[in-house]
Parts: sequence; C-alpha cells; structure tokens
Amino acid sequence: MIYFVGAGPGAADLITLRGARLLAEADVVVYAGSLVNRELLASCKPTCKIHDSSHMTLDQTTSILVEAASAGKACVRLHTGDPALYGAIREQMDKLDEADVDYQVVPGVSSLFGAAAALGAELTVPEVSQTLIVTRAQGRTPVPEREQLRELAAHGSTMALFLSAALLDKAQEDLLAGAYEEDTPAALVVRATWPDERVYRCTVGTLAQCAQNNNVRKTAMVLIGNALEAHGTRSHLYSPAFGHEYRAALATDQEERQCE
Repeated sequence: MIYFVGAGPGAADLITLRGARLLAEADVVVYAGSLVNRELLASCKPTCKIHDSSHMTLDQTTSILVEAASAGKACVRLHTGDPALYGAIREQMDKLDEADVDYQVVPGVSSLFGAAAALGAELTVPEVSQTLIVTRAQGRTPVPEREQLRELAAHGSTMALFLSAALLDKAQEDLLAGAYEEDTPAALVVRATWPDERVYRCTVGTLAQCAQNNNVRKTAMVLIGNALEAHGTRSHLYSPAFGHEYRAALATDQEERQCE
C-alpha cells in the first residue's frame, strides 16, 4: 500500500495523527524535498529508506514506490500541505493505477490555512465575503483561459494565490482590472508556520512592491480581500435573534441592535 500523506504547512507538529503514524511505520518514504520539514523524517524508523524527490522525475518516483509496494513494504509519498492542492498527485495515481498498485490519500493542513492563522484572519466573514477562490497566477505553467486571474478577480471575493510570489507585477495588474481596489487589503505570508515565518501586510496596489522590498520570491502565500481586515461583523449562527435546531431565538433583530 502506498499512502500519499499531507505533511502540513511546515511546523512538524501540524501533520495529522494518521499521517504521523504512517510515517513512523513506513519502510520507504519519498518526500517533496525542501518543501517538507525534515524534522518530520526524524520519526521514521532507522531501517526506513528515505528518498528526496526534488531531483527525480515522475517515472523515477513511481518506480521506487511500485517496487517497494510490490515487495509488501509500507510506503509513504510525503507531500507539503494538503496533497489535493497543487500536489501533482493525480499523475502519480494514474501511474499506480496502470501498475495495479493500491494507494490511499491522507489529507493535511494546507499552507493556505497556515497563512490565515498567521494573519489571525477569517477568510469568509459574514457580509464581507462568503467565497474563497484558490488559484495561481500564470507563469511557466499555463492556466485555463476561463480561469485567468483578471476573470476571477471580477468576483472581489477572498482570494488565495499559490505559487505566485515571483509573478506579482502581472498579478497585481490583473487583480486591479477586476473588482479589487488599490487599497483592498492583501498579505504575503512566507513559510507559514515554519520557525522563520514572515508576514507582510499590504494592499493590492502595493503587492508587487511589498514583495520586491522584502525579497519575497518563493514559498509564499498571497492572500487578498476585504475579509483580511474585516472587524465588527457578526454571524447569524451566534446571534440571539437567530433561532435554529439547538437554540430558540432570544431577541428580535431590533432588540439585538438596541443592545449593541
């Protein structure tokens, strides 16, 4: 069996309990190079064979995993964050399907949520934004035409840009061509949850300059939207005027406003 395990955003104690157990039991581990905190590998048993995939091709990583799994060994393919987001796991699973090798995916904490935690931000604030767009700016890897950044920016919702720190000049232009304003809040979170985490708050209009001034070119999450600086809004869920299955309404909307 091969397990695709999400290592989490960086901090060694943010891997899931299941992921940590599988890592400790593994006979073979193929991990995603510098993107994964090497502290996690300290939990591997002494006999575990550990491979850094940063210098390997898809066929090479697949060959190691298939050979080991076919010999009855426990295998972990250790990815950064959550494997479902920009983890390139679909192509690996296709190869394993061809080889008739079983696999499972173990989710992890995405760097997106590590960055939100570093900012102390709620990404879906009532009456501000109830939508989160997860995307990337177009660079060497193309983006489908219907998902071009300026098209998505028309929504003006909270947005998270992966793999885009080196592309912010064009990204800023595209964001401003949508519904975002020059003063719309933005932030760069470098190496979220790692010991050397850095947080830079800025605006959409100063995004590229902020990255340049602070030498931010990789391993950074870009977050955009008014939800980053929203204060004073309240959800219906905890409002005394909002009844639901577990609690009756305790006040009318007018009474609630009078109490504030």
